[in-house]
Amino acid sequence: MSIFGTMKTAVSGMNAQANRLGTVGDNIANSSTTAYKGASTSFSSLVLPSTSGNYNSGGVQTKVSYSVSEQGALEYTTSGSDLAIQGEGFFVVQDTAGNIFLTRAGSFTPDEEGYLINDAGYKLLGYEADGGMPSTVVNSYDGLVPVRAANSAITAVATTNGSLTGNLNQAAEIVDSGSYASDNNATVDVNMDNILKTSVTTYDEYGASVTYDFYYTKTAENSWELAVYNAADKSTTGSGSFPYSSGPVTANLTFDSKGLVSVAGSTASGLGLTVGADPITGEGGISFDLSGMNQLASKSLISEGNANGSPAESMTGIQIDTDGTVYATYAKSDPKALYQVALATVQSPDNLKLYSGNVYKPTADSGVVTIGFAGTTGFGEIVAGALETSNVDLASELTEMIESQRSYTANSKVFQTGSDLMDVLINLAR
Repeated sequence: MSIFGTMKTAVSGMNAQANRLGTVGDNIANSSTTAYKGASTSFSSLVLPSTSGNYNSGGVQTKVSYSVSEQGALEYTTSGSDLAIQGEGFFVVQDTAGNIFLTRAGSFTPDEEGYLINDAGYKLLGYEADGGMPSTVVNSYDGLVPVRAANSAITAVATTNGSLTGNLNQAAEIVDSGSYASDNNATVDVNMDNILKTSVTTYDEYGASVTYDFYYTKTAENSWELAVYNAADKSTTGSGSFPYSSGPVTANLTFDSKGLVSVAGSTASGLGLTVGADPITGEGGISFDLSGMNQLASKSLISEGNANGSPAESMTGIQIDTDGTVYATYAKSDPKALYQVALATVQSPDNLKLYSGNVYKPTADSGVVTIGFAGTTGFGEIVAGALETSNVDLASELTEMIESQRSYTANSKVFQTGSDLMDVLINLAR
């Protein structure tokens, strides 16, 4: 047996334990780092050729791995832009140079330009909504753009379509001719049964509100007339809205024996009605869907009415759903989808390469990156207002630290014993 070999084996053991202590130190230092994945050191032996009468001691080598696939606990915060992933997947982010990385660290806050950036300075990437459901490029990062959570510009969206749903009382009395809402005179009696009124607010191209009054008048068995007026044209004298200074647009609704609307009249398109069109060209206007109307033996009532579009106003903030859709919120109008946050997965997350800032790059061992959306097959859900904590167990790390210290000390004793034996050999020559 070589005494030098024994000393080298002891040095190998001390280096291995020093690596182990290094991972323990990293884990303890990052035990409070958002979405940090604990490092661990594994050992494998190095064996040198030996003969039956001569043993050559080898050594030990180490390999550091990270438990990237192990989920950390979720911790809720007061910031709606903080994001956590419950399940599989990574956020796709980029640095200032445009390099793309993967991360689970979702502590995003808007910068001075409104872009969502995490604590390490990486921008969150997603797909623009553009008024519809975005599509992914599953095998590349094409189409991904930085998610911007603020916009100082005032925007307005003109109303193009709407719908009305409700019931018209089948038992209502027929209104006498001359007293229809379309006759537009002061004798019109709106009694919420045989003449039903409702109003819908829409928006023009400048974001100004335009309200339309809808009147349903029972004109015959299973037949109702719909008359629509611009509310701005209603009478400013007397006790009612009639007469209006202009209008109306009319349509006839006919119901079958089951109470379902079957025909909309000559000025309607299919089961819809267009209002606000240019009086000269007939272009533009707002198309209202009336297919949700029915006629049953119950009180006349409009149960639901809506129209798209939004007034002129600026964003007040953002809201992020579990599928990663980023909505702009407004003081008056409904939220508007701006982006959808992309998630990425690989076949072997534990083989990703770690970089500073708690971000990862794919390797040949990790497999190719697949892009998708939260909530779909193979991807977890996004939880807004929460962060994933480190998956480090401090009790286990302290235990490993003690074990490593003892092993390091034992290896140093082997080295010291080998050194003493060398001294004995040197003294034999004196």
